[in-house]
Amino acid sequence: MSNPIVGITIDIEGEYFKTKADYATAITRAGGVPILIPAVGSTSSYAEMIDALLIPGGRDLNPSYYHEEMLPVVKPVSRQRSDFEISLLKDVLRDNKPILGICYGMQLINVIFGGTLYQDIDTQFPSSINHREGYHKVLIEENRFIEKGEFSVNSSHHQAIKELGESLVGFAFSQDKHIEAFCGKDQAFLVGIQWHPERLLDEGLSTELFKVFIEAARGKSEKS
Repeated sequence: MSNPIVGITIDIEGEYFKTKADYATAITRAGGVPILIPAVGSTSSYAEMIDALLIPGGRDLNPSYYHEEMLPVVKPVSRQRSDFEISLLKDVLRDNKPILGICYGMQLINVIFGGTLYQDIDTQFPSSINHREGYHKVLIEENRFIEKGEFSVNSSHHQAIKELGESLVGFAFSQDKHIEAFCGKDQAFLVGIQWHPERLLDEGLSTELFKVFIEAARGKSEKS
């Protein structure tokens, strides 16, 4: 059985490309081969090279992508990164390869499918749950990918899905009704996760998620 190649997009900070090591560790532990994809060059070439795509966390997506004025609290990632990821995402979707979006990555996927975001939960959707840090419970409903039930997950975001994108289906929800995970109706594996499973690899839920992601990627690898 081949080890599928999973592309991981990376952030831009000044003159550096960078990302947290947890993403590559999670892919490796699940049986994949991670490669880091900088926001330069032809996205179609990268899409052809990889068997699956992981869009990781980051700062905020510029609200101009969903036609809103930016609130002062928003700290967007660079246009170079987000424009590149949007192009790469479209290429990978065209090839129907597995895609996993985590935190910022989930929010980017939602916007590409026509959805919108709360730019700042505290400002626009006050809640007793602290989504910026710590842990909170999520209810995972029946889905094709991970176990259903109530789980405690980590949380480090201040933006969230407001309107869900077309052909996306929410399957995990926080107690204040925010969408914590969704999947695509028309793709074999298109999953967005709001929490950070790559930081919870000793827990069964996170291990299960990366395992099914890599299995989907392996399926694409063996067909190519």
